[in-house]
Amino acid sequence: MKRVLLFLATALLVCPALAQQNYPNRPMRLVIPWPPGQATDLVGRVIAQKLSDILGYQVVADNRAGAGGMIGTDIVAKAAPDGYTLLAASSGPVTVAPLLQKTPYVSARDLAPVAIAGFAAYVLVTAPSFPARDIKEFITLVKSNPGKYTYASSGTGAAAHLAVEYFNSVAGIKATHIPYKGSVPALTDVISAQVTYMTETVSATMPHVRSGKLKAYGVSTLKPSGLAEGVPTYAAAADMPGFDFAAWIGVMVSAGTPTPIIDKITAAVDKVLQTQDARDKLGSVGLDVNYHRAEDMARYLNKQSTQVAEIIKKANIKIE
Repeated sequence: MKRVLLFLATALLVCPALAQQNYPNRPMRLVIPWPPGQATDLVGRVIAQKLSDILGYQVVADNRAGAGGMIGTDIVAKAAPDGYTLLAASSGPVTVAPLLQKTPYVSARDLAPVAIAGFAAYVLVTAPSFPARDIKEFITLVKSNPGKYTYASSGTGAAAHLAVEYFNSVAGIKATHIPYKGSVPALTDVISAQVTYMTETVSATMPHVRSGKLKAYGVSTLKPSGLAEGVPTYAAAADMPGFDFAAWIGVMVSAGTPTPIIDKITAAVDKVLQTQDARDKLGSVGLDVNYHRAEDMARYLNKQSTQVAEIIKKANIKIE
């Protein structure tokens, strides 16, 4: 009897180790908490396809949209911590939503970082007719006329809203917020000068900048965006040292997933992002590729969570 018990105890210790060593040994799924065609979906599908090639087992892209990304994110948060259910994670449902409303998960408790694939910078834009020639003139003009000008966002509490509130705060600007239901109608009214300005992602703004429908003054990331050539950073052009704000997209798994498994996925994502094909495809949807492995991602998420909480508090942002 003692020998049987000893065998069972040994088997329980060995089996998890073998499972980690043999990972993966069956297909996986990458839950995308957004509908097809959205940026995280497009990035997630590229990663899923490339991971399938690298890991040797199919990684199925599984769209589970709804509630601003929270439904799909919650599915992964509650999944078995075995590395077979991955999340196409992004700043909205992981960082921003839990700070603005009640979510069915706690990001820091229920999700584990794997890797950041890249960042989407925000661009400050106006109609071409706006008289300021550069970002310094823009700030001087708007700041000297508090309440006169308006700024749009894709919706109260959206990451783009936080980006513009952060800019306004650092610049000392007071203007009137006009929230929209999405970036397209907001940008349409900025183009027609119905609203003075807004900040939106590179992918949403730069086609209009290149066509002459919008004027770009600066990008929100500390380093220039390769997808917004010729557009300076706020930090450099507006004397805002250290200004750095962007949306991120990456991969996460449920908390409790063994470190060796996370390490394997992290290394595989690194290989994905080293391929020129993947880099080109991610760039085409507005993502500056900037790989962060699990530990670096954890530090970044902690820093961004603190940053977002301060923006929300200072701007008194609330979702009704």
